[in-house]
Amino acid sequence: MEANKRLILKYKIWLETTGKAFGDGPCEILCGVDRLGSLRAAAEGMNMSYSHAWNLIRRLEQRLGFKLLHFQVGGRSGGGASLTPEARNLLNRYQGLKQEAESALAALFRRYFGESL
Repeated sequence: MEANKRLILKYKIWLETTGKAFGDGPCEILCGVDRLGSLRAAAEGMNMSYSHAWNLIRRLEQRLGFKLLHFQVGGRSGGGASLTPEARNLLNRYQGLKQEAESALAALFRRYFGESL
């Protein structure tokens, strides 16, 4: 291998039930809703249409078996969304798993491939 070529480790982590149930995309949407208080704003921040985000949330809820978001309808200040306790628990656990997996995989990569080849 040429001296200027460097190997890097790539991977994806997601949870499945009867299909992909939760991964980086849904994690990002839920974090956006938590931060912005709106599914629409979270979707816009990801360059995703609101209808696509809405459909994604509904499919995830069906696969997971619980609600992810509480919605507040209209009013003077407009509507909004917030995470359900189950969604917050899932989000926290997924983020913890992902952080530990990243650390473990980085250590394994260094063990088997060193810092560079």
